[in-house]
Amino acid sequence: MRELRPAVGSHVVDTHTGRLGIVMGYEGPYVQLRPYGGGREWDAEPKALRTATAAERLSAATAHANARSRGETL
Repeated sequence: MRELRPAVGSHVVDTHTGRLGIVMGYEGPYVQLRPYGGGREWDAEPKALRTATAAERLSAATAHANARSRGETL
């Protein structure tokens, strides 16, 4: 798998966890990701990342909006 060096603010999928995250920065050899809508950051290996599709980004935004309307947090 090729290594991806995404720009800060871009949406990626961590293939090791299956989670979509927003790139917050870099720490040593890792990319720091935060879930869509906020939450605890996690470190991912650059080789485990791929660019999120438009459908994945829309799904994350919809899930966040629905949880927020129910008064929940993701």
